Amino acid sequence: MTSSLDQRQWFTIGLLIVIVAAMRLFPHPDNITPVGALGLFAGALLPGRAAWLLPIGALLLSDAIGGFYALPAMVLVYLGFAGGAVIGRLFLSRERSLSRLAGSVLCSALFFFLVSNFSAWMLYYPPTWSGLIECYVSAIPYFGRSLFGDALYTALLFSAYAFFERHHAASARLAP
Repeated sequence: MTSSLDQRQWFTIGLLIVIVAAMRLFPHPDNITPVGALGLFAGALLPGRAAWLLPIGALLLSDAIGGFYALPAMVLVYLGFAGGAVIGRLFLSRERSLSRLAGSVLCSALFFFLVSNFSAWMLYYPPTWSGLIECYVSAIPYFGRSLFGDALYTALLFSAYAFFERHHAASARLAP
């Protein structure tokens, strides 16, 4: 992808933000949303700051509609999802394979788990080592759901992208 985005690409970014925000607002199992996958996808494919725009934009839009929450938690949740864009940039922007995708999903979900649950510890648990451990242990079921959601939506996003890229390339070859 080039270093600047054209009008069609900005439209696609806006559309993805709206779709992911809507999916976050509709009823869904805890922590099974496309936000983490969107960060990986954006980091892999978009230049510069545009990669941050997708997950952060989707979070802001859905939180503006569904309600904001404790600022320390929001900041760390947003940071956790923005980490996915960094991981996507580092591991998926030049080369994508099944093993790179799987490793990136695992790293992204783990980063989100560590960062977002740190805020839960600060807000809801005793400020002790045992409180921190209790917080992370009690969040393990949510990690499994986040990992599942990230894997599912990463597979869907990258598969759809590959399909449309092939379709676009085939159409370009057939055009007069």
